[in-house]
Amino acid sequence: MSRIRLLSEEVASQVAAGEVVERPAAVVKELVENSIDARSTRIEVLTRRGGISLIRVTDNGVGMDRDDALLCLERHATSKIRSGEDLAAIHTLGFRGEALPSIASVSRFRLSTREHGALAGTEVLVAGGKLETVRDGGDAPGTQIEVRSLFYNLPARRKFLRTEATEASHVEHQLQLLALGHPAISFVHLQDDRIAFQLAPAASLLERIRDLSGPALAAELLEIPEAATSGCEGIRITGYIGRVGVSRSTRQQQVCFLNGRAVENITLSQGLREGYHTALMKGQHPVTFLFIEMDPAAVDVNVHPAKREVRFRSPSEIRQAVILAVRAALESDRTRWSAEFRPGPAAGPLPASPVRGAAPEMEHAQTPLPLPEPARPTLAIPPAAALPLGGVHAAGHLPAQGRPDTGPGGSASSPFQAPAPARQEPVETAPAPGPVPETFRFLGVLGKLYVLMENASGLVLVDQHAAHERILFEEMQRRMEQQGVPSQRLLLPLTLQLGPKDADWVERNMELLERAGIALEGFGAGTFKIDSLPVFIKAEDPAQLLHDIIDELRETTLQGARLRLGHDLIAKTVCRHAVKANDTLREPELTKLVEDLLACELPYCCPHGRPTMIQLSYGELERKFGRRA
Repeated sequence: MSRIRLLSEEVASQVAAGEVVERPAAVVKELVENSIDARSTRIEVLTRRGGISLIRVTDNGVGMDRDDALLCLERHATSKIRSGEDLAAIHTLGFRGEALPSIASVSRFRLSTREHGALAGTEVLVAGGKLETVRDGGDAPGTQIEVRSLFYNLPARRKFLRTEATEASHVEHQLQLLALGHPAISFVHLQDDRIAFQLAPAASLLERIRDLSGPALAAELLEIPEAATSGCEGIRITGYIGRVGVSRSTRQQQVCFLNGRAVENITLSQGLREGYHTALMKGQHPVTFLFIEMDPAAVDVNVHPAKREVRFRSPSEIRQAVILAVRAALESDRTRWSAEFRPGPAAGPLPASPVRGAAPEMEHAQTPLPLPEPARPTLAIPPAAALPLGGVHAAGHLPAQGRPDTGPGGSASSPFQAPAPARQEPVETAPAPGPVPETFRFLGVLGKLYVLMENASGLVLVDQHAAHERILFEEMQRRMEQQGVPSQRLLLPLTLQLGPKDADWVERNMELLERAGIALEGFGAGTFKIDSLPVFIKAEDPAQLLHDIIDELRETTLQGARLRLGHDLIAKTVCRHAVKANDTLREPELTKLVEDLLACELPYCCPHGRPTMIQLSYGELERKFGRRA
């Protein structure tokens, strides 16, 4: 007896609906995407009980005639593609022709549509996938779809829905995503007949972000420069990202659009994190509103029924484009940051003012507060022994200006071993005030950590440890970029057995690994002989460590992989050698610290993502003291 049977049309429709209609928010997404594809300029969404009881989507799009209104309820009926070749050039949000019949099969469904200029429209009623009524309709031009009693004929699916409040929040999140992706369209969202939000057509993306997320967040965003991805052929990235220090503990506000479609992809997440790199604290995620435009043939959106997941033909290219876009935006903020903490010549030098407790001879000086002698040298780059790079002796060290200063000879020490105190020399202080005293007046040090200064805008606080970390990090990073990652030859070579995928990646990136300080060569099928390792690698199981290194480098771009391995180690090293919370600095040393920080490529934060400087404007101080509303 045959055991295989054809499912009934009703059951087959319900199975297919389970892939497309997961919850009320999925219904809203599919219906609103159809409205956008219909060239609507105004879309209104009404939900009751989180969308479980009622979802109504009304638009002013092109509408349909009676034939199309009936045909759109047939499975795999669509106006958006004609052949298999069209799948490589999808420009619309919908294309499968599955959404409407799937939704109609698990709800009480009503479709009312009318073309512009038509005397009458069409109304279609469907219950659980069965056509009940077709008649003339008199609604306004456009389309209105009502979905009532979702999953009324699928109790097993209905019981998996969450509370009405939870489902309502998912619907609102989905609508906000669609509104962000199409700022030129007016959106109205009503929850239980109350207006949740009402958005007029926005003149710009930033205006739509301000409407949805508030002016406070909009003020903390950086626009991605137009030419940010000029070197990546066929890829254009626009939008906004959060400034350094603007982050979230989840990816909730990490929004990426691809050709107008909100998508999720691990390649994009990796590119964002690598673009921020040391500007992002561990465990935090950037705030982004990223819009990517590329050839539809270079991306496959036909991966998942929900169409949120996509697959790129060349992941490395799109990842590199995202990295360039993020870095260009962060670098563009440097001018604003420098202007905020270092006013231009028009502001003029700040007048000197005596400070209570200052020494008599300092009362009329530009920086009135005398600071005690340092207990140890504080503004020196850590000696070469801290991270040996070619051409510098183990006992020598680099002054803050970055010129090698070879000290007395000595034997090399552990890569992370700090120099002996007896070998340290005091840092030379600046012979004359530089540009910093012209715009900053040092007021003192709070808690032996925070340097208090006054500028033309108000009060400036500097974290001396974080500032010195950034200075040391960029200096040692430059040395690594020029000389490569230092490596040491192994006394006994190691052998490493890899799987097919890892072995293929290693064979294609031998030169990359060598620049990262790992020298290896093929030693048989899937086996490699390792002759050299980076000097800072100390591990009981080098083979396992190399597996981890390969995994890490595979997640970075070819341009950044050879340096990424050393960046985390540099950050840890400079953290040990930077000035600490209890180290006291003299005024010339504080001057030098601020000058060097302002000269850094990314002065906003330390290598761990913490801020280096904070500005409290006079206006903010006046509000805190009740002098201004």
